[in-house]
Amino acid sequence: MQTNFTKAQLDEPKIARSNAVLRNCVHCGFCTATCPTYQILGDELDSPRGRIYLIKDMLENQRKPDAKVVKHVDRCLSCLACMTTCPSGVNYMHLVDHAREYIEDNYKRPIFDRIMRATLAQILPYDKRFRFAMKSARLVKPLAPLMPSKIRNMVDFAPKKIPVPSLNDKPQVFPAEGKCIKRVALMTGCAQKALDTDINDATIRLLRRHGCEVVVAQGAGCCGALTHHMGKSKQSHISAAKNINAWMSELNGDGLDAIVINTSGCGTTVKDYGNMFLGDPLENDAKTVGSLAKDITEIMIDLGLKVSSTSAVRVAYHAACSLQHGQQIKTHPKTLLKNAGFTVLEPKDSHLCCGSAGTYNLMQPEISKKLKIRKVETLEILKPDVISAGNIGCMMQIGSAIGVPVVHTVELLDWATGGPKPSKMA
Repeated sequence: MQTNFTKAQLDEPKIARSNAVLRNCVHCGFCTATCPTYQILGDELDSPRGRIYLIKDMLENQRKPDAKVVKHVDRCLSCLACMTTCPSGVNYMHLVDHAREYIEDNYKRPIFDRIMRATLAQILPYDKRFRFAMKSARLVKPLAPLMPSKIRNMVDFAPKKIPVPSLNDKPQVFPAEGKCIKRVALMTGCAQKALDTDINDATIRLLRRHGCEVVVAQGAGCCGALTHHMGKSKQSHISAAKNINAWMSELNGDGLDAIVINTSGCGTTVKDYGNMFLGDPLENDAKTVGSLAKDITEIMIDLGLKVSSTSAVRVAYHAACSLQHGQQIKTHPKTLLKNAGFTVLEPKDSHLCCGSAGTYNLMQPEISKKLKIRKVETLEILKPDVISAGNIGCMMQIGSAIGVPVVHTVELLDWATGGPKPSKMA
């Protein structure tokens, strides 16, 4: 794609980076075939190619964003299926993140949208606030039918049962069982700690059983993904910087072989910290942290699974977009589940998004619901005993519309190697 940025514009690192992304695009349209919003809405401007044109025009002309551009950029799930499909290597993730930051800085949203986005940004990344908000939402659920659709959707999102906080999520060190092979830090996250404490608990058991000393680092918390994808760069960088400093302290202390992440949306962001902090004093540390970040399935493939019991359970594997497209991890979870003795089933069109996408299901509920229904239908037809996924958002999204237990892949691996049966399957 030909671009016409001025030399002064190209002196700005973010513009220079987006210019390089734009110039890689050859207008082939392969991305439209795998874009969920284009498939649902059929509008070229709701495809990656269409959004690229809008973003190019906005950035190149330093145009003040209008409602049309904001609508189509907001509708993007950041599922990154387009990046898997693109033959030209267009880094759409970096481009759309830049566009969202530009919109956040230069567009005044309607008052209701501003309040909603600010509220989500101040609640979801903080597990205690999120837990309190979910408890409050349960109290007002009887009034949900009287609420505006977006507020009603947020209230409906609150689960029926909110787990008590896990003591394992506090900063501490868990020794390896037997010979210590690796020393790893576990990112315990934010929303996940409030929604499902079983995931981190199972991860710690699994890692210790396979010879890992597990560190929950003092000062680490939200990865910054939720606010980063809302264009709130200052807030996301504050969260990310805390993690970088916490993990670098561990690395420079007793050392780290890896930073283990069991929420794939977070993993995609942490692995990209070097890009987020380009030109920042923390850039080198951010790159170091990004290089150490590993999805739990990457670590377990490396360690090798020590199976103690097998089960004939039929597992439908849902591939989270952030794992298969964002991190390009496609076979590890299925390989591990098969090695653990499970019968692994894959749904049709497994590359397509379930509609969760961070805060997307809260801010774009109509589109999200259509994607959820389609995803659930492809899973139900497999008649599984349980559904496995590697991202808490996907688990909540699918679990809200299906009568089959939805668990994290790590819970099944923990069970197969000597841990308890996942509580949702009891």
